[in-house]
Amino acid sequence: MSLWTLAAPAEFAQEIKKSRFQARASSVDSAAAALQFVAQSTNVDARHNCWAYRIGGAYRWSDADEPAGTAGRPILSAIDGQQLDRVVVLVARWFGGIKLGAGGLVRAYGGTAAECLRTAQRVALVAQSKLAIRLGFEWLGVAHAAFDQFNAVKLTESFDSDGVCLHVQIAAGRAAQLVVALRDATRGSARTKELD
Repeated sequence: MSLWTLAAPAEFAQEIKKSRFQARASSVDSAAAALQFVAQSTNVDARHNCWAYRIGGAYRWSDADEPAGTAGRPILSAIDGQQLDRVVVLVARWFGGIKLGAGGLVRAYGGTAAECLRTAQRVALVAQSKLAIRLGFEWLGVAHAAFDQFNAVKLTESFDSDGVCLHVQIAAGRAAQLVVALRDATRGSARTKELD
C-alpha cells in the first residue's frame, strides 16, 4: 500500500445546518510540528477547534469539547481512509443554532476533513534510511559525488583526527547501492552503519 502526504497546505469550508465548518490541513514531520500547526491554525472566534494527526504509528486527536468521539476520531479516520501519513487536520466549527446530534457531528467533522484532504495536492511518501559513514579525508570528494548520484541528503558532517563522519538520509531502496558505491570508490575503506 502506498502512503501519501500533502504537497502543500490545504483548506476547505462548508456550511451544514447553519453551522460553518472550516478544515485546514498540512504535512508535518513530528508531533511537535503537528501541535504547533494546531496552535497557529486555531480560530479563536470558533466555538470548537477539533483536530487529529497521523505520523507513522503515532496519532492523536482532540474533540475540543464536542461529545467524545464525534470530532477528532472522525478527522483521524478521514486521514487514514485516504492513505495519508505525516498529516495534521484542524476543523473549526462556528455553531449556527441547530444541534446536529452525535451522528451529524461525526459526518460533519469527518466529511469536512475528508473533502479538504481529497482536494489537496499529494506527494508519495518514500521510506527513508539514515546512514552513518566513516571515511578518510582523502575520500570526502568521492563521498559527495556518490551522495549526488544517489540523491542522498547530507545531514551532518564532523571531522576528527581519523577522518570524517557523515550522516546522510537516502531513499531506503537506494541505501544498499550507496553503500556498495562508497565501498568500491574508497577501495573498501569507507565504513557504513544504518541508524535508527
